[in-house]
Amino acid sequence: MKRKDIKMLGIPSAFVFVTLLSGFFQGCQKETKTVLPPVEDEIMETWTPGNDAFVWVDAQANVFQGPGRFRDKDDIKLILDSLKHIGINGLVLDVKHNTGFTLYESAYTQKLSSYNGQTMLPDYVEFMVNEARSRQMKIYFGINTFVYGNSSTSMGYVYNNPAFKQYESIVANASGERVPISTTGGNFFLNPAAEEVQELTINIIKEMATKFHPDGVVLDYCRYRGIDADFSDLSKELFIQFLEEKYNDSQAKFMDFPKDIVSSWKVVSGNAEPNATGKYYKKWLYFRAKVLRDFFARTRQELKAVAPNVELGAYSGAWYSSYYQQGNNYASETYDPFYDEELTFSFAIPGYKETGYAEQLDLFFSGNYYKQLYLKDNPATTHLKYHWWSIEGSMNGIEYITRNKTKVYSGIDVGNVTFDSEADISEAIKYMYNRSNGGVLVFDVCHVTVPRYNPLRKGLWDALENGLK
Repeated sequence: MKRKDIKMLGIPSAFVFVTLLSGFFQGCQKETKTVLPPVEDEIMETWTPGNDAFVWVDAQANVFQGPGRFRDKDDIKLILDSLKHIGINGLVLDVKHNTGFTLYESAYTQKLSSYNGQTMLPDYVEFMVNEARSRQMKIYFGINTFVYGNSSTSMGYVYNNPAFKQYESIVANASGERVPISTTGGNFFLNPAAEEVQELTINIIKEMATKFHPDGVVLDYCRYRGIDADFSDLSKELFIQFLEEKYNDSQAKFMDFPKDIVSSWKVVSGNAEPNATGKYYKKWLYFRAKVLRDFFARTRQELKAVAPNVELGAYSGAWYSSYYQQGNNYASETYDPFYDEELTFSFAIPGYKETGYAEQLDLFFSGNYYKQLYLKDNPATTHLKYHWWSIEGSMNGIEYITRNKTKVYSGIDVGNVTFDSEADISEAIKYMYNRSNGGVLVFDVCHVTVPRYNPLRKGLWDALENGLK
């Protein structure tokens, strides 16, 4: 399973996920309680707990995997009845696969009818919408926003539409060379800054909104792959334009690209990361975050023009302190990470708050994918309030930086995080459900329905039901 940023090939990569988290914990720096200067006479919107409980229905795991149970209509009905019974009242249905193909007939991309040896129900999306509606369940559509192919299988939109290959994300390797992302394996990201990529993506969003009238559309992978992207000639051109217009920098066009951004690289856990940075590094981070913020604003405007009642949402990992590497700033535009002196974010510079996109959303799903629930559970965090690598600490942080400008659904990963017991899962769900101003998101339904897709090797119906009581 991909979640989120872990791709499931067979059994979920629980051990990989835990290994990653252990690295995160080791790299954590102490943080202290923050007091942010008042902003325009109002710090935060009124907070009230939400009452929605969603499950994510990933296409790859539930439709295009052998054990997936969303290829049979009777099976789907049974699962939806069971979800409704235990307190789940919403679905996030993955309808744009990482191939860039949709799970319905589209005027803009191909329909993915079969994949990985599995065939989808021909009316899968229509059927899921109707079944959700008949049970008074909310249904949101999830999309792999800027992913348009799978380079591991050489399959997807970019392979069927060679003209779009020119918008392939260009990444830096450990030697500082710029290489096409397709040569590095995995998801085939296109450059988010490309006008043609944005137009194609927004057209697909508007199409699904007007065709099926879901409650909303949730943008997943609406980001850069990582700190190594995007170093294309187009991004260079747009960055120079940004520097000239924002900073009146007449020397920008003479920059040594990309060395004036990152002068040398190193390999960390198999990924290229900056070893030494150049004079334009932080402005580059600002530029990339603004590209994504402006895309959210454009998407909202165009979506609401054709489907005003369809909500715009996004998914992001909760680890805000490092998510800048993907260009992602899900904070409120009223929150300024540069002037927040106590909760220090070294990536921010003056003006960075302009890249916050919380105000562009109707709802936000956060991946609080940690085993540690309470801050008191670890002596190293018991004195903290904000801590990005625990459930309580990250929820505090997200509430703080989003200023409650949008509904937040705290997410639990019951398949890739190694909880010790069903009781631990229930306690985490209960805490999230009662703390978030939107509710809770369970990732993924396959982890609940297929025992071998979770570390406890059992169905997790009771764990969810006890958490949602």
